[in-house]
Amino acid sequence: MALENVWIRTLGDGLVRADQVVGIANHRTPSLSGKPGRWLLTVALPVPLDNGPLHRTVVQTDEEALAAPGRLARLLAQLSAVETAGVITATPCGPDRSDVRFEFTRFDAELPPAPAQAAPVPDVVGAR
Repeated sequence: MALENVWIRTLGDGLVRADQVVGIANHRTPSLSGKPGRWLLTVALPVPLDNGPLHRTVVQTDEEALAAPGRLARLLAQLSAVETAGVITATPCGPDRSDVRFEFTRFDAELPPAPAQAAPVPDVVGAR
């Protein structure tokens, strides 16, 4: 199976198709004007840039979420083994926002009920 129907929600860039992810990483932002830097969990996409692949931020935490890249990779591997479609959302959690919770919401879990079918209209044959 593939991940072409699984999407990853990013912080500011909408959704990224999971089968396009070529890397998952943590990195720290610089401190600015007395504010501490933040940790970003990013996914890399195979878009050719001068510096390498394009990174999209999935979640921002106050402390490094050491296990998050591995857990996201494991979730992607699990989802690739089954036929499914939906969106992965990452949320910072823990008392010091140093962990990340991943939730997968299947598309069919949100489908509205099927509309009631109208009774067929009988054909009028031989009408004069």
